[in-house]
Amino acid sequence: MRKKAIEKNLRKALLENGPFARALFEYELEEHIEEYIQSKRADGDAYFFAVTAHTDDVAMLLIDEQDTVHVNEAARTLLIRLWQKAYKKNLHLLIPDMARELDAGRLYVAGVKVSDST
Repeated sequence: MRKKAIEKNLRKALLENGPFARALFEYELEEHIEEYIQSKRADGDAYFFAVTAHTDDVAMLLIDEQDTVHVNEAARTLLIRLWQKAYKKNLHLLIPDMARELDAGRLYVAGVKVSDST
């Protein structure tokens, strides 16, 4: 899949409230959940998310602070809530990296730490 097409599909799903593909989540992300939870814990991350894309489909998961797994639209909704006003800015910065990883045949994964803003 070409990088530009991947970026377009990621923008549609993540920034324009486009659809996600449950079957793609089940095929590419679901089997890694336990590994992702262990990585999140080992790295001391507050939450962890992973994104994949294939053809015109996008899927994602987000593991929250209690290790609950949120899939696709629920993951996007939670990430919007967690990042609030920074959501769009963060995604504009991350989507090119996501597309590069996905174009290279890898899943995009990221652990996220939360710092006190005091």
